Amino acid sequence: MRPSLTLVAAASRNRVIGKDGQLPWHEPEDLKYFRTVTTGHAIIMGRKTWDALGKPLPKRRNLVVTRQADLALPGVEVFNTLAAAIEAARTTDPEPQVIGGGQLYALALPLATRVLLTEVQREVEGDAWFPELGPEWIETSRRESGALAFLVYDRRA
Repeated sequence: MRPSLTLVAAASRNRVIGKDGQLPWHEPEDLKYFRTVTTGHAIIMGRKTWDALGKPLPKRRNLVVTRQADLALPGVEVFNTLAAAIEAARTTDPEPQVIGGGQLYALALPLATRVLLTEVQREVEGDAWFPELGPEWIETSRRESGALAFLVYDRRA
């Protein structure tokens, strides 16, 4: 069995996840869901996602992946490769989670075993996208609530 790695994302119907370094929507139910599923986990994010957050997320081990050599960020662990961040995260969490952004999702998707995707049920303009899921992914759970669909995808065995 391959080690677990989960991607946690919110995307519009046209796969947009961000615009100008921010979420292009405000959906309190998704923010609550995100907090619930990520609390207690090691979360891995790209530097632009860190910039958007501006501070470590509480009750989570925060790891940032960046190409910037010797970047030091308060309250987080910094790595120059996704592989190094995953390896470090697994020392305390058997199921680390990648929380963005677009470039990191694209790098992590081939390694992932699960995707927790909140679909914002409209199309929006943006400049960052969630990668398309291929046929190796199967939807195993769906819960709809207003303008949101909370989807779980698992990699086929």
